[in-house]
Amino acid sequence: MMGVLRRRMFGNQPRSSHARVVDGLGRAIISGEFAEGETLPGDPQLLERFGVSRSVLREAMKTLSAKGLICAKSRVGTRVNPRDDWNFVDSDVISWKMQAGMDREFVVHLRDMRLAFEPAAARLAALYATSEEIVELFSIVARIDNPNHSRESVAQEDLNFHLAVAEMSRNPFMRSVTTLIEAALAVSFQISSPALSPEGISRCASQHLRIASAIAARDPDAADAAMREVVLEGAERASEAI
Repeated sequence: MMGVLRRRMFGNQPRSSHARVVDGLGRAIISGEFAEGETLPGDPQLLERFGVSRSVLREAMKTLSAKGLICAKSRVGTRVNPRDDWNFVDSDVISWKMQAGMDREFVVHLRDMRLAFEPAAARLAALYATSEEIVELFSIVARIDNPNHSRESVAQEDLNFHLAVAEMSRNPFMRSVTTLIEAALAVSFQISSPALSPEGISRCASQHLRIASAIAARDPDAADAAMREVVLEGAERASEAI
């Protein structure tokens, strides 16, 4: 998981030729280098730009099309789709948006999505989590409560906690939206991390302890409220920093 979060927060470079083309064109589209409705350069220009084979370029275009970014039409070329067609649940699309620049609107949209799902996931976890899962959740809280955390390491443990709650909900749809949780945490911790102070770490741990305790007490209302508090505070911290 560490590699996934690192890419969100620090934009690690892709390794394969296919991934390099997808990443390069995806970032160019999200950043506005290629505007909505614009026709992309032809194959010769793109082959020269990325230095790859025609087959690699073709597969990269299929990948970008699956993400909702482009649409190829015969005798017209490949055009950039309207923003409303982009798949913002896709991990790459969210990463490119973060790299292109974040604003309050982006933070608010992520916050609203988290509020729609995570308190409900915590509520379900209070009903369905096993004893073993609850023990592991408290272990994650203990790992969060470490004053020696880096910005990245505390973000990773925070993510582990929220992924665990999603798993404990026993709802496959909750687990499917964890990309949004990851992106929101990366935004929050990249801009303004609790790791900047021991007090911030301690507060982060205590907030997550309240969620874990409510789940352990089989109290759905308390779990819902505690999770809501964590989501709202993280979004507020990021918005203030922006």
